[in-house]
Amino acid sequence: MKFKIDENLPVEFVDVLKVVGHKAMTVAEQELQGKVDSEIIDTCSKENRILVTLDLDFADIKLYPPQKYPGFIVLRINHQDKWNLIKVFKNIIPALKQEQIKGRLWIVEETMIRIRGEDK
Repeated sequence: MKFKIDENLPVEFVDVLKVVGHKAMTVAEQELQGKVDSEIIDTCSKENRILVTLDLDFADIKLYPPQKYPGFIVLRINHQDKWNLIKVFKNIIPALKQEQIKGRLWIVEETMIRIRGEDK
């Protein structure tokens, strides 16, 4: 799978994904920092990349219906220090093999993942 890591997350997320065989890049690598949400998600759609972000706007299924996009992983973590974010993100890696993400919204919390979207 291919992922785009938003600017509000540690760049180490790229390494976490690459170690398990996924392709990943950051928003900064394409100089998309500070761009509007629509530009970010349009780029993800063109590249068929799943967006990983802390931006709760992407959790709004009326604004961003999951079935129209490659997928979203939105982290809703209480303690957003770098090392806790990385730890929580590493914990969801096994779920990438078990659950579909294309056309879905994953809302990741410290102890659970909620998945929204239709089965394909």
